[in-house]
Amino acid sequence: MARVKVNLPETFLLSVAIPVRITDLNYGAHLGNDSLLGILHEARVQFLHHVGQSEVDRATGQGYIMADVAIEYKGEAFYGDVLHIQLAASDLHPYGFDVVYSVNNQEGREIARAKTGMLRFDYNTRKLLRLSEEITARLGS
Repeated sequence: MARVKVNLPETFLLSVAIPVRITDLNYGAHLGNDSLLGILHEARVQFLHHVGQSEVDRATGQGYIMADVAIEYKGEAFYGDVLHIQLAASDLHPYGFDVVYSVNNQEGREIARAKTGMLRFDYNTRKLLRLSEEITARLGS
């Protein structure tokens, strides 16, 4: 079986800290895969805000839609852990980019690597939009 491999960049644009809540645990008493995806979503919203964007601008209906996700699990996280998530944009193209995540606990132990493919999207017309040069410049810096 081929395993998912997420390549991390040398530099990141943003680092956020998000605690593991009791409701994030699964029956194995560790961070559940569904909860990790939710935590990545929160980190991505903070990342977009950091680069002057939002997932959806309610006034214009324009924003981003997730095209795909890949998560490479590296270790367990538990209640009380604080996840330090570093984020960067990669693989920019005319309609979107990947957000790449490096997830470590407060002790520096690697928990996961992930990437989400994001496309610029108009929720009113249900069509893709091109990235502006301004957005591309902010993501690349």
